[in-house]
Amino acid sequence: MNGAAARILVVEDDPTVAEVVAKYLERDGHTVDCVGDGAEALRRAVADPPDLLVLDLMLPKMDGLTVCRKLRERRPVPVIMLTALGDEMDRVVGLETGADDYVTKPFSPRELALRVRSVLRRARGATVPAGTGVLADGDLRVDVGAHEVRLAGRPVTLTAREFDLLVYLMRNPRQAFGRAALLDQVWGWSFGDSSTVTVHVRRLREKIEPDPTTPRRIVTVWGVGYRYEPLDDG
Repeated sequence: MNGAAARILVVEDDPTVAEVVAKYLERDGHTVDCVGDGAEALRRAVADPPDLLVLDLMLPKMDGLTVCRKLRERRPVPVIMLTALGDEMDRVVGLETGADDYVTKPFSPRELALRVRSVLRRARGATVPAGTGVLADGDLRVDVGAHEVRLAGRPVTLTAREFDLLVYLMRNPRQAFGRAALLDQVWGWSFGDSSTVTVHVRRLREKIEPDPTTPRRIVTVWGVGYRYEPLDDG
C-alpha cells in the first residue's frame, strides 16, 4: 500500500449515504467496499481485514456496537462510527466498545474523509507518539518503538488512540492538560467532543490503574482536565 491509500469497508444500510461516502474516500485514493448489514460486515472484516471500517450504528442483522465489540475480540481494525446527531450516549458507548472515532449524522463527507486520514495516520504510527525508547513508571513499561505496553510483566492491549494518549501523558508528567488541548495534541483535532477524551481516559484507567475507581497515575485536575502522576515505586 503506497502513501495514504487504504482499503476501507463502509458499513451503511442507506445506499445513498454509502455511495456518497465511498465517492469521497475514493477521491482520496482509497479502495472502498460497501456492505449493508452488520453480520456481513463482521464476516468480511474478520476474513480479510480492511485498514479501516466506517461503521453505522443502526444496521440490520447486527448493530454497529455489536460488530465493533466482536471485531475487537478478533482483529485490531480501526473503526470510525457513524451516529445520529444528539445521541451522545451512543457515541460514548461506541468509544467504550473500541471505536477510534465517530462522526455524527448529518455529516460533511469532507469531514469524514479528514477523520479517516487522522485515524489511519495514528494506526500506522505516523503521528504521535514519535520516536523510540522505553517509558517506565513502577511496574508499567511502555516500549514506544515496539508499540508494546506491559504492566507487572503482563502485556496490556491498547487501541492506537489509547497508546498515543498514554505516551503523551507519560512524556509530560505532572502537567495538567485540558480536554481541548489533548484533542489537539493527541488526536490532531482543532474541534471535537471532549467526551472522546473522557472515554479514552476511563478506558486507560481500567487497563493500567491498580484501582480504576481511585486513579493514581492518570488523575483528574478539577476544572482543568488530567495529569499523569508517576508512581515511581519500582
